[in-house]
Amino acid sequence: MGIDRDRVEGATKNVGGKIKEAVGKATSDEKLKREGQKDQVTGKVQNTVGGVKDEVREHTRDPDKS
Repeated sequence: MGIDRDRVEGATKNVGGKIKEAVGKATSDEKLKREGQKDQVTGKVQNTVGGVKDEVREHTRDPDKS
């Protein structure tokens, strides 16, 4: 059992959002900066959902198969 795909994608989206935000700030591009902030929030939510899925799987796993 590995980590949920949502956790990986969420973390990736969060990092990408931080990069977008930094580039937006450096270039005074407010639209890009806001997109980066939005991507970060989306990534954090997706990562959290993946974590919840991992927890549910962990607690509902068949004890005979562990």
